[in-house]
Amino acid sequence: MTATLTSPALKEWSAAIHALLDGRQTVLLRKGGIHEKRFSVTASRFLLFPTVAHSHAERVRAEHRDLLDEAARDSTEEAVVIRGGAAVVAAIEVNRPDNLEDIAPLHIWTDQSIRADRLDFRPKHRLTALVVQASPLLAPMELIRTPDYAGCTSWVQVPVAPQWGPPVHDDASLEEVAARVRRAVG
Repeated sequence: MTATLTSPALKEWSAAIHALLDGRQTVLLRKGGIHEKRFSVTASRFLLFPTVAHSHAERVRAEHRDLLDEAARDSTEEAVVIRGGAAVVAAIEVNRPDNLEDIAPLHIWTDQSIRADRLDFRPKHRLTALVVQASPLLAPMELIRTPDYAGCTSWVQVPVAPQWGPPVHDDASLEEVAARVRRAVG
């Protein structure tokens, strides 16, 4: 009998995954899925599971729209391509949402999309800023899409045992990012 290894995967917009792996993004802004009472970090290291269901060009700042076409190919009705993962450096509760513009250089989203998709949507749910250390996989992994991956949830288990590549950013620079996020919104 052989055991299937599974890894936790955080569902994230495909463009954001490409931005993380390209070094353009170090912060994820999360509230949790529609059926989740709140977002919680369930693993300190996880794969990045691509989604495009909510991805629209107007939600991404102009200087990052070049990521959209390539990223869209990672999540189709038939399959998903997992290219990387991340380790949590810090999970910071956003207590001062009016200061989110101060951390805009750390992600690819427009101020308007942050307002509509994160702050105004389910306003009683607390927003979390995750500072993450992204790493590519040594080889991308294609998974056939199954019903287990459907729905508006933050986390899914995927049947893979990934081989991680080196991180995009070093520990010291990400600690500085975490301190910046804490000062701005924590």
